[in-house]
Amino acid sequence: MPRLIGKNVLITGASSGIGQAIAVRFAQEGANVAINYRTGPEQAEATEVLVSEACMTARESGCKDLVVQADISKEDQVRTMFASVVEAFGSIDVLINNAGIQKPCATHDIELSDFDRVLGVNLRGAFLCSREAIRHFLSRGGGGVILNNSSVHEIIPKPKYLPYSISKGGMENLTKTMALEYASQGIRVNAVGPGAVVTPINSAWIDNPKARMDVESHIPMGRAARAEEIASVFAFLASDDASYITGQTIFACGGLTLYPEFRVAWSSGE
Repeated sequence: MPRLIGKNVLITGASSGIGQAIAVRFAQEGANVAINYRTGPEQAEATEVLVSEACMTARESGCKDLVVQADISKEDQVRTMFASVVEAFGSIDVLINNAGIQKPCATHDIELSDFDRVLGVNLRGAFLCSREAIRHFLSRGGGGVILNNSSVHEIIPKPKYLPYSISKGGMENLTKTMALEYASQGIRVNAVGPGAVVTPINSAWIDNPKARMDVESHIPMGRAARAEEIASVFAFLASDDASYITGQTIFACGGLTLYPEFRVAWSSGE
């Protein structure tokens, strides 16, 4: 039985990768899905086709979908995006802050413009969208759900990716603070922390057998995740099955956060 029938969901950065998988999974669960993208309308349109097909499978009458362009680091574009989704769907029940970018660079070589861009999308964008969602939830009553796509790098340092790591560390506190602030008003806020996932953003190691082996050798479960596996965690957290969960990051990481180098007890002398 689909768990999200009739729910109106906005997913940022939903034109590819985990965002696309989330959009399809939520459509399979019966939700009306708004697909946000910044660039690449062709990818967004391809996602919409997948979402439409999933909708027809979940509900005989299908469900609504919408493609909406916006740079979520821009306040005016975020406001316009929310207005468009509310106009199309009537309301928003679930916001998924999925959009995120990264750029590898040694810390001493980071350009301020690159630092600001990563923080602008990953953290300021999540704040701007969350603020609009909370305003909407409060204005219509009945609560709502915000889910943040974070990372194992909430808690695991990532050298040469300082802005990305900072953004995910900040997202942890963003999630907890909003969850605490609005729990009494029926608004649940949680995050998912993926580890290594097979998506286009990771093509550098996915398409290189040696690099992929090196990555997966650090994962206790021995493999990278499929985007669909991450999407299933989002679907759970958005549903009433997770009605008593708020302020948490659920790490879907194959065990990466378990300090995998300690699989062998090298520090105890045993």
